[in-house]
Amino acid sequence: MVTRGFVGRRQPPETGARLPPGQYLTDDFPILQIGPNPTVDMATWRFTLREGSRPIKAWSWAQFEALPRTTWHGDIHCVTKWSKFDTTWEGVSFDDILADAGISAPTGYLLAESHDDYTTNVPVADLVGGRALVATRYEGQPIHPDHGGPARLFVPHLYFWKSAKWVKGLRFTQTDTAGFWELRGYHMYGDPWREQRYIGD
Repeated sequence: MVTRGFVGRRQPPETGARLPPGQYLTDDFPILQIGPNPTVDMATWRFTLREGSRPIKAWSWAQFEALPRTTWHGDIHCVTKWSKFDTTWEGVSFDDILADAGISAPTGYLLAESHDDYTTNVPVADLVGGRALVATRYEGQPIHPDHGGPARLFVPHLYFWKSAKWVKGLRFTQTDTAGFWELRGYHMYGDPWREQRYIGD
């Protein structure tokens, strides 16, 4: 778990307007995860939308890649206090996933589910309206497995643990259900600008 004592480098004042409180700017892309990269077989890869245990729709890799594409450019922020400016991601917006499934969101909450059994909760309101992607490319290239490829949820306005690596599906839940890190003391929402790192922040 990340400790509150983690301290980054001091930054020039001109970066301040883009840095959330307590963050420092990095040119690197640190790799942080709870275990080894999972093995993902692209021949059998599926992205599945569920309501509870009920499947709504599933896409193969070829079907998912054929969906409308959205590109996002901007800054990302990790709970470990690094921020990276001017990143570019491409993928399928949550809105386009819902549209292709022919549904509106059936509940106000969901859990992102990953190939390594990681989960994280995100309110639906933070995914719709072009606010989130299931990203498959970073800086014009397929996302490297170290950074969550072949696909990761991408919710850039929240701390980056909410952008689940190796995502395999989204499961709608009736309540705001805690995921892996939320069960271990992390904040249920994770707004960088409000420093919502831990329960009680």
